Amino acid sequence: MIDLPQSPSFRLDGKVALVAGASSGIGLGCAVALADAGARVVLAARGEAALAEVVDAFRSRGHAAEALVLDVADIDATQQAVADHGPFDVLVNSAGSARHGPALETVSADFDAVMGINVRGAYFLTRAVAKGLIAAGKPGSLITISSQMGHVGGIDRAVYCASKFAVEGFTKAMAIEWGPHGIRVNTVCPTFIRTSLTQVTFDNPDRVRWLTEKIKLGRVGEVSDIMGAVTYLASDAGALVTGTAIMVDGGWTAD
Repeated sequence: MIDLPQSPSFRLDGKVALVAGASSGIGLGCAVALADAGARVVLAARGEAALAEVVDAFRSRGHAAEALVLDVADIDATQQAVADHGPFDVLVNSAGSARHGPALETVSADFDAVMGINVRGAYFLTRAVAKGLIAAGKPGSLITISSQMGHVGGIDRAVYCASKFAVEGFTKAMAIEWGPHGIRVNTVCPTFIRTSLTQVTFDNPDRVRWLTEKIKLGRVGEVSDIMGAVTYLASDAGALVTGTAIMVDGGWTAD
């Protein structure tokens, strides 16, 4: 009799997940994916009213969810919130910022704002969740929503690209450092995803034509395209995956 291998589980029953930037867009989609897989989800974002509405929607679907008002740019408050509410088995950080424009026109305020959330905030949020896991002697999966622009350049995106390249760098370093604790650290790198924040791009026919030419599958991304990748990395299905980037870019970076 052949001894067949056992398929790993994508389920997250009994796990507690913190999702930052969870009130809309990609972050909301990630939170739904984790909850659908059985996790209890702590939904974090800056807007209290929006969070309350999202929590109600989750609970109406039968999901265990709670709100946490959090600004990842406030490092001290973030550290305290994670310590008070953790440890978290899973982190998905979808909080981010972008201020696009020609590199020659970059002003320091825009640079600092993007770096403050995309790099500084992401770094210390990830650190805080890892610290709680290590103190509790627990493994975990820490995921940052990065970007295809963390692997290629883009017109008018010098600051944004710089921030996402930095995320890819600290992800690899943290994965090496925390691997002995059973903590996996990865990124998901989307192409252009249709959300309320990106709709202005999709309202421009010339820009959509350019995007679909760059994306080898010939279509822009939807929030649902990100959800499977996050569930995979969060679950036992991705148990040997760390220090890497899952490209969800339709082939943009293939050439």
